[in-house]
Amino acid sequence: MQTDPTRVELLLVDDDDEFRETVASRFRTRGFPVTEARSGEEALEAARRREFDVAVVDVMMPGMSGVEVLKELKGGPADCEVIMLTGQGSIETAVEAMKAGAYDFLTKPFPLKDLEALVGRAYERRALRKENQQLRTILQRNQTSHEMIGRSPAMLELFRLVERAGPSDKAILIEGESGTGKELVARALHATSKRADKPLVVINCAALPETLLESELFGHEKGSFTGAVTAKQGLFEVADGGTLFIDEIGELSGALQAKLLRVLEDGSFRRIGSIKERRVNVRILSATNRDLLKEVEAGRFRDDLYYRINIMSLKMPPLRERIGDIPLLVRHFMGPGWDIEPEAMAALERYPWPGNIRQLSNAVERAKIMADDGILRLGDFPPEVVAHDCSRSVTLDMADDLSTLARAKIVEVLRREKGNKTRAAKRLGIDRRKLYRLVEKYQISSSEWESTADQPGRVSQ
Repeated sequence: MQTDPTRVELLLVDDDDEFRETVASRFRTRGFPVTEARSGEEALEAARRREFDVAVVDVMMPGMSGVEVLKELKGGPADCEVIMLTGQGSIETAVEAMKAGAYDFLTKPFPLKDLEALVGRAYERRALRKENQQLRTILQRNQTSHEMIGRSPAMLELFRLVERAGPSDKAILIEGESGTGKELVARALHATSKRADKPLVVINCAALPETLLESELFGHEKGSFTGAVTAKQGLFEVADGGTLFIDEIGELSGALQAKLLRVLEDGSFRRIGSIKERRVNVRILSATNRDLLKEVEAGRFRDDLYYRINIMSLKMPPLRERIGDIPLLVRHFMGPGWDIEPEAMAALERYPWPGNIRQLSNAVERAKIMADDGILRLGDFPPEVVAHDCSRSVTLDMADDLSTLARAKIVEVLRREKGNKTRAAKRLGIDRRKLYRLVEKYQISSSEWESTADQPGRVSQ
């Protein structure tokens, strides 16, 4: 068995003390962690306290039978693999056990090496099932996190176009500012295509230098450059039959644009250092935050490639053009168990969000860290959001100094409330502890708000 025996949690259930102890001793000398049980009831009690990978269970025991134990173990959340032992060689019992979910069975007497080999195979099956479950969980989580959200007219039109363009199998160019969610559009196009059961492979051209980008896209042969110790498939090969999403395609060099154009024309390419021509069947989705038509006019982007990747273009609207979607997005990013004060939500709707959805998501995550009681308040959000909202009621010569704006707002409210921090915090939409932290952060002294207070020197806490 290739598996490390120290990782296999083994439960041994048999009312024959001599037999059970002999088997347990054999497995312990091999390094297996073994838990012994004299009865079915004792075995189930052990299973409630500890998760087992494999259970070896005798069929004939006083009290609960081995098959009853099997059904309980397979029905529980741990769902370990169960090997049944029988002294009668009963076909009927073996069939019943296999129907109930047993991994396999052995008839006593048997060589202990046979049981050891069977335990090893059962553990490998158990490990594979756990890995598959983890992958399913990750995929479900990713699908949820890639959900496109919106009810604004701009988003409804985008949804309509995605529904039309998805099944077409043509190259689509997705345009939009950074942070608008262009990759989400690509994922939606792939999910509605005939290639949905094939891979969607993503590469960001802005994140890699040219030499590495070429290797990532087209692959390389062993020894083709320093560091190429083995041959490597490119992402075109990985995406064969599926979809390749090329983000920030406007960052491609002229040489790579020419090589990409050839793949789009006939599906052929060569790995770096190879003379062998390879062919793939890949749908290309690309995205850019640049005006590619202007890049073509300036000679920085090939016009023939531009028209190849732009059979149809989709425009991802910036967040400032879909204000009505902000409450939906905020509640999506907050998740269950969180709430937000109306004043804070109104401020988020007024803010222009130059970083779009990515900036909004980060702002909400930051606010969740700062919040004290599961409620997001204006003061929990980044200074630029708070200051932008404060600027509606505070006019300063240094309007571009966000920290100054936030500080001025706090001083203004403290003056208005005559130093009463409880009332000032409520007006600011934050709790009193947060106000104390902000006063300390901005080094606001009592003299700055006491000038108009009725009783200088006395500040309500």
